[in-house]
Amino acid sequence: MSERVRHVSETPATRFLRERRVEFDEHPYDYVEHGGTAESARQLGVNEHQVFKTLIMQDERARALVVLMHGDRKVSTKALARQIGVKSIEPCAPDVANRHTGYLVGGTSPFGLRKALPVYHESTMAQFERVYLNGGRRGYLVSLAPAQIITLLGSRPVQCTLVK
Repeated sequence: MSERVRHVSETPATRFLRERRVEFDEHPYDYVEHGGTAESARQLGVNEHQVFKTLIMQDERARALVVLMHGDRKVSTKALARQIGVKSIEPCAPDVANRHTGYLVGGTSPFGLRKALPVYHESTMAQFERVYLNGGRRGYLVSLAPAQIITLLGSRPVQCTLVK
């Protein structure tokens, strides 16, 4: 007997993946305000280190970028800025992130963004067979192979992890 999975309606992220014929698994969970990756990982029974946050940040000239970071880690903005050749990096305000991506904070996926943005991923993402990312709405993750993510997004590796 197989476990029944709740279907989640199409999002820009899933449309992006389906149009490119990418195989992915859907993982709905009960969204908890401020629960973050710890809550989604707990509900789905997966290691939080395999759940990647989609962070929308900007450099000193307000140019937006995406960072994919382990759920149980933080981004060293100084290390990131140094590696990508800018003076400084900071998180975008939620309304600015929403305008860049078309997603609400807490439901931001790196796939199907409103605007094409440069994407960076913590280099250790590649160590996993599959990782979990937001699927374009709160309470919904998708899982797929890191190599697919890197290829689809043209994502560049960086080393900018801070332990929480």
